[in-house]
Amino acid sequence: FWFLMLLSILGQQGGIIGGVGQAMAITFPLTEAGEIKNRILSKKVTTTIKLNEAKAKKDFDQLKKLEEKLASIPHFPSSRDDLIWSILIASFTIILLINGKFSLIEKFCIILVSSFTLITILNLFALQSHGSWAIKMEEIVHGLSFSFPEAINGSNPLLTAIATFGIIGVGASEILVYPYWCTEKGYGAFTGKRNDSSDWLYRAKGWIKVMKWDAWGSMIVYTFCTIAFYLLGASILGRSGLLPAGGEMIQTLSSMYRPVFGEWAQMIFLIGAVAVLFSTFFVALAGQSRMAVDALMTSGILPQEKKLRTKLIKIFGIIFPTLCVMCYAFFPKPVFLILISGSMQALMLPIVGFAVLFFRYKLSDSRLGYSKTWDIFLWVSFVSFIVIGVYQLYSKILG
Repeated sequence: FWFLMLLSILGQQGGIIGGVGQAMAITFPLTEAGEIKNRILSKKVTTTIKLNEAKAKKDFDQLKKLEEKLASIPHFPSSRDDLIWSILIASFTIILLINGKFSLIEKFCIILVSSFTLITILNLFALQSHGSWAIKMEEIVHGLSFSFPEAINGSNPLLTAIATFGIIGVGASEILVYPYWCTEKGYGAFTGKRNDSSDWLYRAKGWIKVMKWDAWGSMIVYTFCTIAFYLLGASILGRSGLLPAGGEMIQTLSSMYRPVFGEWAQMIFLIGAVAVLFSTFFVALAGQSRMAVDALMTSGILPQEKKLRTKLIKIFGIIFPTLCVMCYAFFPKPVFLILISGSMQALMLPIVGFAVLFFRYKLSDSRLGYSKTWDIFLWVSFVSFIVIGVYQLYSKILG
């Protein structure tokens, strides 16, 4: 099952590298067809936003003009500038994965992602001063009610929510990859091999506190980011009927910033999108390369040799980005690829939960002193994973 999840993750990363390619193609089109496509898409998105503002203001004269303008917008020409950019970025990623030199880009991406996140949250608050886009309290209350919207085009909203749950914040893939982060950042090395000494126990408790800070910090960040993006999407995309799909995904998503930032919206979103998506793409493939090698070695297919492991990680650092680009080239539907991976990761969560319980009760040192409160929440998480996984399995296979 892990192998199937790996394939879905490569598809997901294909969607992500496609998103980076789209962002770059909008910023730096490579062909005349690409430039024309950008202009037409931008005109379509801008007109749709203005049309919905006219509806809210009940400006029927303006509404009629905008409807005519929207109807007159021609179909955009076919362009694969996004694919060319995806290939170039994947090639750059391969070089980074082989050389392992990402520290400068890592720091740069952290600054950009943090700035983009702050801008997104400020954008959400500023949106409340725009009457036609402001989010009302009754809408939030309705959204938190125990009900789901009606299915659109045969899609089940609950399944979409579960697929999204599988990748929002810390999904199954991130949970599996996190130990590599701890190892390569030196958590285990600083703690040292387990022994009965009080010094080791002191170091272990200290580094567990660091991991708790990791967990709580990431939870706060991804929770508020998710809420901000969700509310922006519901307010702008939901009311406008704009659907971020295929080659229009990035251009459409940038519309969430237009009511507040106007013409600057696209550039702000593109810079943030490149930083967020590229860093996600790089880190995910770095982790999956290590996991694939370890899977081959722990299963006995390959011998557990340090030099061989280092070599294979670099080889997978070439293979995986190539496969991701191929996924996007032959199936350029980023949203669908990402949701498929989310579904697979939602199914993987119960397996991860069982592994965590096994480590907790069979392999952890009792001196570390786990509280009953932590154990209760651990079991609650495990049961929720089981419920989600079983429902997902039933809906996909038997439903």
